Amino acid sequence: MTDARTPAPERRTDLDGLRGLAALLVAVYHVWSTRVSGGVDVFLFFTGFFITASLLRSIEREGRVPFARFWSRLVRRLSPAAGAVLLAVAAATPVLLPRPAWRQVSEEVAASALYFENWKLAANAVDYLGSVSQASPVQHFWSLAVQGQFYLLWPVVAALAALAAARTRAGARIGARPLMAGAAAVVFAASLAYSVQATAADQRWAYFDTGARLWELALGALLAAVLPWVRPPARLRAVMGWTGVAALVACGAVLDAGRMFPGWIALWPVLAAALVVVAGAGGAPPRGAGALLELPPLRRLGALAYPFYLWHWPVLIFFLAATGRDQAGPLGGALVLVLAYALAAATERVLDGGVLRRLPARPGPGFAAATGAAFLVPVLALVPVWQARLAAGQERLAEQAADFGSYPGARVVDDARLAASLPELPVYPDLTDPVDPWLTHTNGCNAELTDRELVVCGFGPESAGRTVAMVGDSHVGQWFPALLEVAERRGWRLEVMTKNGCAFSTEPRPGGGEAAGSCEEWKAQVDEELRSAPPDAVFTNGTRSVVPGEPGAERVPEGYLARWEEMGDLGVGVIAVRDTPRLDFDAPECVDTEGRAACGVDQGETLAPHSPLEELGGRLPPGVAAVDMTGHLCPEGRCPSVMGNVLVMGDDDHMTATFSRSLAPALEAALPEDPGSIAAPAGGAAGADPR
Repeated sequence: MTDARTPAPERRTDLDGLRGLAALLVAVYHVWSTRVSGGVDVFLFFTGFFITASLLRSIEREGRVPFARFWSRLVRRLSPAAGAVLLAVAAATPVLLPRPAWRQVSEEVAASALYFENWKLAANAVDYLGSVSQASPVQHFWSLAVQGQFYLLWPVVAALAALAAARTRAGARIGARPLMAGAAAVVFAASLAYSVQATAADQRWAYFDTGARLWELALGALLAAVLPWVRPPARLRAVMGWTGVAALVACGAVLDAGRMFPGWIALWPVLAAALVVVAGAGGAPPRGAGALLELPPLRRLGALAYPFYLWHWPVLIFFLAATGRDQAGPLGGALVLVLAYALAAATERVLDGGVLRRLPARPGPGFAAATGAAFLVPVLALVPVWQARLAAGQERLAEQAADFGSYPGARVVDDARLAASLPELPVYPDLTDPVDPWLTHTNGCNAELTDRELVVCGFGPESAGRTVAMVGDSHVGQWFPALLEVAERRGWRLEVMTKNGCAFSTEPRPGGGEAAGSCEEWKAQVDEELRSAPPDAVFTNGTRSVVPGEPGAERVPEGYLARWEEMGDLGVGVIAVRDTPRLDFDAPECVDTEGRAACGVDQGETLAPHSPLEELGGRLPPGVAAVDMTGHLCPEGRCPSVMGNVLVMGDDDHMTATFSRSLAPALEAALPEDPGSIAAPAGGAAGADPR
């Protein structure tokens, strides 16, 4: 067999330039575009390539993987710059970002320092109520987290290949390098197949999923293992190099890949990088892409690619926050790039050229790891202190808000004297943690966006004379705090069947994908539950409001009417509550930055002048009681974000639990006294208990 030992590494200046080009593309697309450049995929590919090449050199030189030395050097090389950026973000966040972002940023800073930011973002991506509109200044650490997890996994794979080559007869015949290539090929195939499936099912989760990204690193590892045997002719290599560069530059411009990555479409930038790697193997071919990639500016940016990547995103986020812009613009974007480059160069000079240079040139593994980790210790020590201070402030405000006289919420609508005398106090829930979720979203009673199993939670005695089922999506679920208080006062049993993004309708959920499929499965189980144990009435959405500026108007979807007719056939009444307003901004962020007076919308921008339920007239199926709480959500035709010192909306279209609870007296007055009187039970007398 041909000896394919890895030679002593020679610095590939063309790959420095390719790294610089990838870093530039990432930053340019982040600053001036909403598309995905493919540059991050190149970084992932390079991680697999260089790490595998390093591991193979160790195996061929020492016959083993030096775990301690490998990991300690990585920590020493990566942690100082990461720690410096994270500390800067933690210091700048309270100064430049709105309060609703503080807790999220503090959690993500810790997740970034511990290399699981990708999983944090994946969880937020599918948490229907868990995100704020302000982008996190450290969310770009997700790719570093994927790389960090690969650094833990891949040396183990390499060690197993080395062990098989040394301890088994078959392995000795094959050799460690082919075994490593085979392992990389298996991981590549399995991860790519999973990535395609996961991206089709839930692209938002798959984007950050290590399993769906691992194939990009594995392809780099595979190329590192087989590269000594790959030597195309020089003319072909020149074509390959230019093709790879052109494909990478064109990736973001040609593909709207943000909604397609990381499935098979991510092969485009990864294979583009692979073409450049192969093209330069064995020396740069005449008239090859090295003429471009070895330009000093690209090579210099490539040398600074890691700190430049670390700095460019927080600089952009803080610039937008400080200027109040949604986009950087030509000059602003140029300033962001220049500042990010300057900070990257300063980071390299201070750390590599200053602090780290004063340390031993060849430190032992323990000392090297401790040196690198020391830069993250201040970050990990700061975050709990930061969060504790936020929690203390929230507790103080919660104690103050327990006084209904100071925090009446919607009760001010029915009490003019209270409204006139109420002082303006700090908004509750505290704007540093404004989501204020409903109990059903914290105790497992609610199905998430892609959950398929129906969860039925009952509140109140099973022997109650009347049972009301709350059925539908989050716009139904937001009424739970108010409806629960009504049910407790009237002695009803309340059963909750809610799922995010899945209305009680015969129409399919728009958008397709796993969310739509899971919605249909969930609705089938709801139908079976309602038929097997019919409640006296179903409390559900009556209309669908619109986001200001959205085409169309508030309406009663046909699928709602069809579902209500089905309930009538079962002898189940329907309490159809009119939808709540939808905003085109994040309410807590607006209140913090613009003030409560500026953060409302006119009723006509999101709701019809009169309830569409009333406009239906004779088309409204019998057995449907329409409930309209708009007068308490949009008094005098204006829908505010704060009412009675209580935050109305915890995001752009969901009530806070506190405000919902303040609506209980008004909701009780609007509901029928006896839910069993809305519709006669099928096959029985009106008001009979079907249970």
